[in-house]
Amino acid sequence: MPRIIDNIESHLLPILRESLLASQRADFCVGYFNLRGWQSIDTYIDHFLGGDLSCCRLLIGMQQAPQELLQQSLSLLNRSNNIDKATCARLRKQIVQDFCQQLTWGNPSNRDQEALQRLAKQIQSGKLVIRLFLGYNLHAKLYLIHRQDVNNPTVGFLGSSNLTFAGLQQQGELNIDVLDHDACAKLQKWFNDRWFDAWCWDISSDIVKVINQSWARESLIPPYHIYLKIAYHLSFEARAGLAEYKIPRQFDQDLLDFQKSAIKIAARYVQRRGGVLIGDVVGLGKTRIASILAHILQEDYDLEILIICPKNLLTMWEDYSYKYKLRAKIIPLSQVIQKLPNLRRYRVVIIDESHNLRNREGKRYRVIQEYINTNESRCILLTATPYNKNYLDLSNQLRLFIQEDTNLGIRPERLLESLGGEIEFNRRYQSSVRSLAAFEKSDSPDDWRDLMRLYMIRRTRGFIKNNYATEDEQGRRYLKFADGSRVYLPQRQLKTSNSHFEINRALTPILAWAYSTK
Repeated sequence: MPRIIDNIESHLLPILRESLLASQRADFCVGYFNLRGWQSIDTYIDHFLGGDLSCCRLLIGMQQAPQELLQQSLSLLNRSNNIDKATCARLRKQIVQDFCQQLTWGNPSNRDQEALQRLAKQIQSGKLVIRLFLGYNLHAKLYLIHRQDVNNPTVGFLGSSNLTFAGLQQQGELNIDVLDHDACAKLQKWFNDRWFDAWCWDISSDIVKVINQSWARESLIPPYHIYLKIAYHLSFEARAGLAEYKIPRQFDQDLLDFQKSAIKIAARYVQRRGGVLIGDVVGLGKTRIASILAHILQEDYDLEILIICPKNLLTMWEDYSYKYKLRAKIIPLSQVIQKLPNLRRYRVVIIDESHNLRNREGKRYRVIQEYINTNESRCILLTATPYNKNYLDLSNQLRLFIQEDTNLGIRPERLLESLGGEIEFNRRYQSSVRSLAAFEKSDSPDDWRDLMRLYMIRRTRGFIKNNYATEDEQGRRYLKFADGSRVYLPQRQLKTSNSHFEINRALTPILAWAYSTK
C-alpha cells in the first residue's frame, strides 16, 4: 500500500531530501520551476559527480508565465499541429524571459543570491540538466530517485507537488510514494520518452545566462554599464518617438534637427498620455514645433485643431495656421468663457502661454479644463516659463488634461521614503499613490523631475549648443538646415568696466530727483 504524502500529516520536502542524500542521480518532471525555490533541495544534489550517470535531470512540462498569450500558445501545441522549430524557439525565448521576470519578485537577499549562484554552478558542472518540454501541455509531477540499492534501486514520488517551496512543504497536496519495481520501471520509461522527445529543448545554458545577467551574478557590474542601462530605459520614450513618427516632407526644410526631435517625441507623448508640455526657452521655435505637430495629428489621425492664445498672438497663429495648412479655429484666451461652452468638439487643443493657467481656481481655467475633459481632447501646452513660484504651477497645467486620480504609472518615491512607505502615505492622504494628487504632496525636485519626464519637453540654448551644434574652422558653433544652410549661435561676451564710474553715472539722475523732492 503506497504512503500518502499531503503536506499536512506528512511533508514531501524532508522525505525528498532524505532520499536524495542516499542517491546517485535523480529525474524530476514538474509543471512549474521557481529559480529561487530550488534552494530548498539544492545542497542535496551537490554530492552528484555530474554527467549522465550522476546528475539530476529536470524536465519542465508547463511553465506558467505571466503572459496569457504564452499559456494559450502552449495549450495549442500538440503533435498534430506540426509545430516547427521557429515556433519552439520563440516559445523558449518567452519562457526564459519569464525566468528573468521571476528574479524581480520580492526583495533579494544574500541567501537568495548564494542559492542562485549555486544553481548556476550545478548546471555548469553537469550536476543539473534542465529541459523544456514543448510537445504538448504537460502538467505532470514526478520525482524519481535512483540509488545503489539491490532491493530498491528506484523510489518514485507521484502526485501534485511542483518544485517550489510551497508545493514541497507548505500548501496541501496529494502525493504517493512508488516502490514497486515494475511501476518504477514504467515511470522511468515514461520520463525518458519525454526527455529524449524531439520537442524537448535543453535550456540549461539559458538559465545560467539569466542568473549571470541578474542581481545574483558573482561579478560586479561596472558603474558605467549601470549608467548606460539607466540611460537606455529613461530614453525609451524619446527613442520610440523618433522611430515611430516622420516629419512631413514639405516642412522638413524649415526645421532644425532639435526641432524635428521635439516634434517626434511630443507626438508620442500626445498619443500615449493625452498631452505634452513644450517648455523650450524663448527663441527655439515652440510655435513652429506645435504647428507641425498639430499638422501630423491632423493628417495621420484626422483630428481638428483648436488654438487658444493671448489676444496679441492671434495674428501670428493665423499666419502659422495658414502656412502649415491647419484646419484650426483660433480664439483669444480672454474670450474662452463666452465661446468654449457652445463650441463644437475639437480633438486637439493648443494652449499658447499656458503658464497663464497656473491658477486652477480661475474661471478661465475651469472652462478650458471642462472643455478638454468633456471632449477628450489631446492637449499641447506651450510656455517658456512652466514653473514660477512652486511645483503646483506644473501640476495645474497638467491637470488641464490629466484627471486628479489618473494612474500615472510612477510614484513620488522621495516623498514615500520620507514618510516611511506607501502604508503611511495611504493613512495620511486620501489619494492614489500613483496619481497627480500624490505628486502634489511632494516638495522633492527629484519627484517632480520624474513626473515631468513623462510630459514635458524642455531644452535650453546650452543644451542645443552642446548636443546639436557643429563647430566650423573658426571655432564658431552653428546649426544646419536640411538644405545645408547654417544658423550661427550667438556668443555671449562679458565686458568689464570701471564699476565706480558706471555706478555713479547711473545713480546721478536718481539722486538729483531725490534731492529735488525735498
